[in-house]
Amino acid sequence: MSATEHAAPTAAEYIKHHLGHLSTSHQDKVVDFSIFNMDTIFWSIFAGIIGITFLLIAARRATSGVPGRFQAAVEILVELVEDQSKSIVHGDRSFIAPMALTVFVWVALMNSLDFLPVDMFSGIFKFFNIEYLFPHHRVVPTADLNGTIGIAFGVLTLMLYYSIKIKGFGGFLYELISAPFGIWMAPFNLLLQLIEFAAKTVSLGMRLYGNMFAGELLFLLIALLGAQMTVFGIFGHLFAGTVWVLFHILIVFLQAFIFMMLTLVYMGQAHDKH
Repeated sequence: MSATEHAAPTAAEYIKHHLGHLSTSHQDKVVDFSIFNMDTIFWSIFAGIIGITFLLIAARRATSGVPGRFQAAVEILVELVEDQSKSIVHGDRSFIAPMALTVFVWVALMNSLDFLPVDMFSGIFKFFNIEYLFPHHRVVPTADLNGTIGIAFGVLTLMLYYSIKIKGFGGFLYELISAPFGIWMAPFNLLLQLIEFAAKTVSLGMRLYGNMFAGELLFLLIALLGAQMTVFGIFGHLFAGTVWVLFHILIVFLQAFIFMMLTLVYMGQAHDKH
């Protein structure tokens, strides 16, 4: 569906259509784990494969001589992540640093899918007359709360794993009931610790989702501006679209960097003993 078609939908219908997901069924509840957003799953895996391929090519092309532009760019990225992990995580970083690099590359690639034209896939589906197979299709996995919360749950799992690995199961349980106010406040300490784990997970996922969802919504509004066949609409679309794309480049990589940094901070906290 395109906003430039004859008998085009209203602005509300256009936005509602583009914000819908290709799901296994319609969601009636706030939380329903039986429903899967197939577009989010597909594009997450797609971005992951691209990221793995990118890093694999970089590793295979690495030489000890004068590096080319591609190798130099990858080395700068690797050194940046390594320096950040070294300053935050005090302990064995043989897994932490590569994990942080993977998170940054994966999230940055998923965010970058937002640069694709908003009507591109609907136009492709219409051209091949397969619109009925894809009533909705959203490309950006990080603009789906399910996707970002899913990644945040992965980070939570690693936090718990390293907390137990570094401190031992007994030490982890003791910290849950003794920090921060001492063992005599065990019930209150446990409640605060559980709230902290939940807050970290939710805030990590919500921050990325909120920024990418807002960016996607603005692209849709700019597309609607261009649908107005007026001088203001056309030039406003070109100007606003150009400015927002340039600004969105910063947002895409800044949000990936922030997500990586928060992941490292949480991993560092898992290594620290109170």
